[in-house]
Amino acid sequence: MTTIPASLRRFVTQRAENRCEYCGISQLGQVATFHGDHIIPVVVGGETSAENLALACVSCSLRKVARQSIEDSQTGEMTLIFNPRQQIWKEHFSWNGVEIFGLTVTGRATIEALDL
Repeated sequence: MTTIPASLRRFVTQRAENRCEYCGISQLGQVATFHGDHIIPVVVGGETSAENLALACVSCSLRKVARQSIEDSQTGEMTLIFNPRQQIWKEHFSWNGVEIFGLTVTGRATIEALDL
């Protein structure tokens, strides 16, 4: 397991405004501490840096594991999982009440991968 320095973890948490950068749930009021998720997994050369870390709730982090891509069930196309450092959430997802909908192949595949 890779250790994230406390100062970097604070930065990632503040940048994300205490919200999971995948599903948007607030860390405030949660029992479990959110994870510093390596967007590009360490096992494939991802660095422990601000540019490669996203704040992720326990559910999103555990479901993403070390994956970077997933097959979109509608097209059969392999696509990268949403990258909060390079992509804008609102371009790939939208809310309908309490449900998240994918607006793009990336959005749909991320929803499937993380079971949002």
